Amino acid sequence: MPTASRYLLYGTTGSGKTTLAAQISARTGIPWHSIDDLAWEPGWVPVPPERQRARGAEICSGDRWIIDTAYSGWRDLALARAEVIVALDYPRWLSLSRLVRRTLLRVVDQRVICNGNTETWRQALSRDSIIVWHFRSFARKRALMRQWAAHPQGRSVVLLGSPRETARWLKTLD
Repeated sequence: MPTASRYLLYGTTGSGKTTLAAQISARTGIPWHSIDDLAWEPGWVPVPPERQRARGAEICSGDRWIIDTAYSGWRDLALARAEVIVALDYPRWLSLSRLVRRTLLRVVDQRVICNGNTETWRQALSRDSIIVWHFRSFARKRALMRQWAAHPQGRSVVLLGSPRETARWLKTLD
C-alpha cells in the first residue's frame, strides 16, 4: 500500500487515536500533531474556536501531516485535505474500558497530557468528564465514521473494527 501524506484519525473517545497517530508517524516519518495540544491551554483553559480553526488551518494547509482527530469547528478543513481517514470503530465496551483505565492511571500518576495539564479526581467524576463525554458522543461519532466509509468522496477511508484489524493495517505501512 503506498503511503499517503495526510492522515486524519477519527474514533470514539478512548479508542486509541493518539496512540495510533504516533505509531503511523513513527513508521512513515510524517509529522503528527496532537489536537489536545491545539485545543487546550495550561489550566485546562479551552482555546477559543476561532483560534482552534486557525491552528487547524495552519496544519491542514501543509503537505504532510497526521492529526489524531479534528474538532467540529474545523473538521471541514481536515476532510478537504486528508488523503486517508483512519476510523477506529471499536465496540463501546472496548473504548470505554480503555478510557476508564487510562483516566484512572492518569489521575493516579499525574502524567502530563497536554500543555502541562493533568487529570484530577474532580474532573474524572464531574458531569464534564471525558468518561461522560464518551457516552454523549459515541453514537454520533460512530455514525459519522460509517457514513464516511459508505461515501468516501474521493479519499481513502479505512474503517477498523478491532485492535487486531488496526495492527494488521498498520503493518501495511512498512
